[in-house]
Amino acid sequence: MLKTRGLVIRAIRYAETSIITDIFTEEKGLCSFIGGSVRTARSRMPFSLFQPMSPVELVSYWKEDVSALHRLKECRADNVLTAIPFEIKKGSVALFMAEVLRKCLNPGEPNEALFEYLTDTLRHLDTTPDPVSHLPLHFLIHLSGFLGFQPEIDGEDDHNLFFDLKEGETTHEIPFHGQYLTPEETQRLCVLLQATADTCHQLHIAHHERRQLLGKLLLYYKIHVEGFDEMNTPEVLEMIF
Repeated sequence: MLKTRGLVIRAIRYAETSIITDIFTEEKGLCSFIGGSVRTARSRMPFSLFQPMSPVELVSYWKEDVSALHRLKECRADNVLTAIPFEIKKGSVALFMAEVLRKCLNPGEPNEALFEYLTDTLRHLDTTPDPVSHLPLHFLIHLSGFLGFQPEIDGEDDHNLFFDLKEGETTHEIPFHGQYLTPEETQRLCVLLQATADTCHQLHIAHHERRQLLGKLLLYYKIHVEGFDEMNTPEVLEMIF
């Protein structure tokens, strides 16, 4: 038996009343579970538990196999979200986080530090009274550190630096391959690296600047994460913000 905390990444309907769900667990990393009779009126594990980025506590029958589909025995809410399910802007950011994680995480690779970071970020997103439009940028930049390719910025006060998306570092020369951040974008990247989730809303980044930087950071992920393909949620963020 496995008893652990987790964050729901996605859930899909299976058969008449069941679901198959991917959950990033504290103890075992990303795992796939099947939950029976979830989509019934009297289920002890209602379907509403399995919305993207929902914090849960679960008990499951466990097989030591990375590709196994584990059967859920129990599942309940952990740290009930009070704003994300009901506020469209916060909910959209949570959907964006879930989609990024689905493309980045490998099954069977536990990372307790990443789990705590995600839990803290989700708690902030749910409770903050401040604007959340900059949080997707902040999330991408800081998540990259846990995945092993956080940007390296040398000469933070130098306003003539280009950030090379392929090499993950700054340069004074325009990279020949054309995949880079301009000096202005590099400065925005730098301040976002230094900001916390609590303070990033104070940064002065215009709507079009945020959109351009988000697109280039997603390109950065495509370069450094194998199999990272096109995203759907940035269009939702664009509409809502």
